[in-house]
Parts: sequence; C-alpha cells; structure tokens
Amino acid sequence: MDPIANISQQFAAQKYKLTPQRQAIVKVLLDNEKDHLSVEEVYMMVKNSYPHLGLATVYRTLELLCELHIVEKMNFGDGVSRYDLRGGDHEHMHHHLICSVCGRLEEIKEDWLLDLEKRLEREYGFQVSDHRLDFKGTYNTCQKTSCKREKANKAVS
Repeated sequence: MDPIANISQQFAAQKYKLTPQRQAIVKVLLDNEKDHLSVEEVYMMVKNSYPHLGLATVYRTLELLCELHIVEKMNFGDGVSRYDLRGGDHEHMHHHLICSVCGRLEEIKEDWLLDLEKRLEREYGFQVSDHRLDFKGTYNTCQKTSCKREKANKAVS
C-alpha cells in the first residue's frame, strides 16, 4: 500500500484529516527517511511548497504524528529533537549506531531484543509494547582520525 494512503487511513481512524499541509510534512519525512530531521529542517523543506506555512504548524503536525504513532520523536544527545518514521514493516522502532566523533547515524532494522522481551514476560510478567536502543560510540575510521588530531594538537602545544 502507498505510504501516504496508509498514513491517511491512520489519520481517519483517529478522526483527523490529512490536510495538504500535513501531507507535505509527511512527504518530506518519507523523502528524507534516513536523515532524522529536526522541526526546523522539516519546516525549511516544506516551506518551498507552502510558503505561508508556519513553524508552529509543522511542530503541531509532528507532535500529532507522534501521538498517532506514525513518527517517533528522538534525541540523540545533541539537544535537538528529531523525527523518525515508524516503519509499518516492524513491530518496534529500529535501533541506531551514533558516532560521538563524526555524528554519523546508522539504522539497524533487525530486532535484536525479541528474546529479551520474551524473557521479561516469562520471568516478570511484563509485556513490552515498544523499545528503542541507541548505541553511542566511535567508528574505527573516526578513532584513527581522532588519534591523529590529538597527536597533531600535542605537537603544536
């Protein structure tokens, strides 16, 4: 099914309308799915199509998308809220690798926590409805670059 049509159905099921402005915001998220955009980034992209659209409208729409579980609001430790579409093909959100040196963010679509969820239910009577896992660290290529930079800084001192 077309993602926009699917999202439109989700809106209708909750008695909301997918207005052209909301649809434009969703389209920006779909077109930039791997970028984890901030409110301001979404606003700047939508503004091309809807110059009279305000930042507050983009913010409210993103919050509504979060309420409807279409989008996940995330913070990767940089103080900026970012928005990520929830894939209809997975029960849970995907996981992320976040490099603390270069800021690169990579998605892991595979769900590694299913066995843990089953154990939590079995041993604690706790049913997990969702989870998100972010791994913060440094890529090997960044570690090498970081070490070279540190050596160069020490040589200058």
